[in-house]
Amino acid sequence: MAVLVTGGAGYIGGHMVLKLLDENEDVVVIDDFSTGQEWAVPAQVPLFRGDMADRSILDAIYSEHDIGSILHFSGSIVVSESVDLPLKYYRENSCKTLELIDYAAGKQTAHFIYSSSAAVYGAPGLEPVTETAPSAPESPYGTSKLVTEWMLRDFAASNPAFRYAALRYFNVAGADPLMRAGQSSGVSTHLIKIAAEAATGKRDGLQIFGDDFETPDGTCVRDYIHVTDLADAHYCALRHLRAGGPSVVANCGYGSGYSVRQVVDAVKAVSGVDFKVTQAPRRPGDAAMIVADSTFARTKLGWSPELDNLETIIRHALEWEHKLIDRQIETSAK
Repeated sequence: MAVLVTGGAGYIGGHMVLKLLDENEDVVVIDDFSTGQEWAVPAQVPLFRGDMADRSILDAIYSEHDIGSILHFSGSIVVSESVDLPLKYYRENSCKTLELIDYAAGKQTAHFIYSSSAAVYGAPGLEPVTETAPSAPESPYGTSKLVTEWMLRDFAASNPAFRYAALRYFNVAGADPLMRAGQSSGVSTHLIKIAAEAATGKRDGLQIFGDDFETPDGTCVRDYIHVTDLADAHYCALRHLRAGGPSVVANCGYGSGYSVRQVVDAVKAVSGVDFKVTQAPRRPGDAAMIVADSTFARTKLGWSPELDNLETIIRHALEWEHKLIDRQIETSAK
């Protein structure tokens, strides 16, 4: 049966499509291209343009393809924006996902894998956070993700034929090692992506938001995970559900944290470029430190990450930025 990937033209969804193709799966993509790129979807993959909650488009997909599983990546992801536009985040991340779950249930789709976030924890403290830690999101973005997890939990409890995996991402970065995909959205919000743009001259520099957090150097500490390892974690979750495993919630991170300053210094070292860095006030919704305990994903889902190295993540991100520059030059020359 085919796998439907929502947001499959985007950053993480695009890498998931590649992973599924590498595993000889039948893949179908739906994307509204609000942030994704049509050229990022491999030519052999059926592509439907539109909103993943649009039932007319879902009808077309299900009439043409035998969908057995949904991997759901569509949504809005900027924490600071969610503070200013909370209703947008509840609409995009919660309400529309509710429509998708309801539609999938009506079609007896058995497996649903959800792109959740470590933002559901809020500010858990300095120790690696486990899935049993209290959920106390500090932004509408995090709350919108948690609400959706609750919907999945409650629906699965009422319908044993439906099982789900909610994967709580930490900070995703890097690009496909074969340079088939990478982060290509026009508006960059992730630190390593922004730093790579600064190192390749696509921006004048970057800002560090806050230097008075309760961390060793005063800047936020995060757990950075390579996007290819994250796609592999999704596939492990899909195998788990297909094998009859129960619904799960799992962290996806490496268990090691790096501060903003450490990441910026590492990008400068790998690129050899001393780009401009300025200090800015804290952004609303940012937690001081959050690092994953991913024991559950490793032991219960069989996830074995292979790219757990900050320098490798940065090198792949930089290589992708250079590829995007070359692509832009080629496009302009046509």
